[in-house]
Amino acid sequence: MIITTFSNGVRAVVRRSDSQVSYIGAAIAAGSRDDGEGRDGLAHFVEHTIFKGTRHRSSWHISNRMESIGGELNAYTTKEETLIYTNAPAGHASRAIELIADLIKNATFPAAEIERERDVIIEEIHSYADSPSDAVYDEFDELLYAGSSLAHNILGSEQSVEALTGSDGREFIESRYTPSNIVLYCVDPGDEQKNMRLLEKHFGDLSFIGDERRRRAPEELPPFRETRDRGHQQANTIIGTRLFARNDQRRHALFLLNNILGGPCMNSRLNRELREKRGLVYTVDSALTLMSDCGSMLIYFGSQPGKVEKCARIISDEIARLASDRLSERAFTAARDQYCGQLTVSGDQRENCAMALAKSLLYFGEVHDIAHTAAQIRAVTPDDLRDIAALVASKELSRLTLT
Repeated sequence: MIITTFSNGVRAVVRRSDSQVSYIGAAIAAGSRDDGEGRDGLAHFVEHTIFKGTRHRSSWHISNRMESIGGELNAYTTKEETLIYTNAPAGHASRAIELIADLIKNATFPAAEIERERDVIIEEIHSYADSPSDAVYDEFDELLYAGSSLAHNILGSEQSVEALTGSDGREFIESRYTPSNIVLYCVDPGDEQKNMRLLEKHFGDLSFIGDERRRRAPEELPPFRETRDRGHQQANTIIGTRLFARNDQRRHALFLLNNILGGPCMNSRLNRELREKRGLVYTVDSALTLMSDCGSMLIYFGSQPGKVEKCARIISDEIARLASDRLSERAFTAARDQYCGQLTVSGDQRENCAMALAKSLLYFGEVHDIAHTAAQIRAVTPDDLRDIAALVASKELSRLTLT
C-alpha cells in the first residue's frame, strides 16, 4: 500500500488487490452541514447534478463511460462527506480516474439537465417523508442539533431544492472540493506506482482555493420528549443522546457497547428483551454517528403506540444494567469476539473496504484497516465497557415518536 500527499495537498492511497475488479473514488470532506445559510440540500444537489455534464462530456457520455465496460459510477452524501466512486472490471483504472477528475474539475451544471434532476431529488424527498422509519431519524436530528447546520436533513426541503441553481453547485465545488479536503483511493490488481502516477496526473493540478468557512460545533441542548401524530399504524420511536466526536479514544468501547445493545445480530440485548422475550417490536437497533466535532447514539424501535413507554423503560434498564454490572470475563470475551468476527466478515466486502481506506485517511490522517480496528477493540476492557455505559446512562435520553 502507498499513501502520498501531492504537492497541491490532495492525499491518495493505493493498494494492490487480488480482485479482478477495480475500486476507485474520491472522498471529499463536504457534506450537508456545509450547505450554507438558506441552501439546505446543496451538497446532495451537487452529488446528483455533478454527473449531468462537464466541459468535455454530456450526461449520456458520463454515465456510459463506465457502464459501457460493465462498471458503475455513483456517489453518496452524508452530513460531513461526499464520496464519488466507480467500480469496474480491472484494466480500466485510467478511464475511471480521468472521469472522476473531469467531474470534479469541469462540471458545468447545464440548466436543462438540472431542472430534470431537481424533480428527481424532490421525488426522493417525498419518498423519505412517506417512510416514517426513515423520517423519524431526520426529525430527531432537527431537534438534537436545532440551531446548527447539522439540524436540516441531507436532502434539504422541497422549497430549498427548488431555489438551488447551477451557480450554487459550481460555487460549492470550488469552495469545498479543495485539495486539502480530498482523499483519493485506488484498490486495483495493477501496479501501485503506476496507479499513483495516474492519480497525480489527473488530480495534481487541482487548485480550488476554497473559502474561510469553518464548521462550528453545535451547542448541546436540553433533552426533549415529543410525539407527533401522522396517522400511522405503528409508533416509530428514536431514543438517543449527544456524545463525543469520532477521534475520542473512548470510541472503541462505545462501538462494542453499541453492538452489545442493538447490533445487527439476533442476540443483541435489546432484540432479546424487546422482541424475543416480549414480542413488543418487530425492529430494534442501535446506531452511532460520530462526526468531526460531536456525535450521537440513537436507538430505534417500532411498536404499537401504547407500548412505547414500556419499550423505552426496558431500553433504559438495559443501559443501566451494563453501567452498573461489570460483565463477566466470559460474557465480555464472547461479545468482543463476536464484534471482531463481524469486522472480519465485513472485510470481505471489497468496495466498502476500499472506501474505508479513503475515509480513514480523510478523518484520521492515517489508514485504519480491519486489523487495526480489531486490535483496538481487543484492547477494550470490561471496565472500559462499563465506563462508557455509565456515561450513556448518566444522560437523560431524548425521545421522538412518530405515530
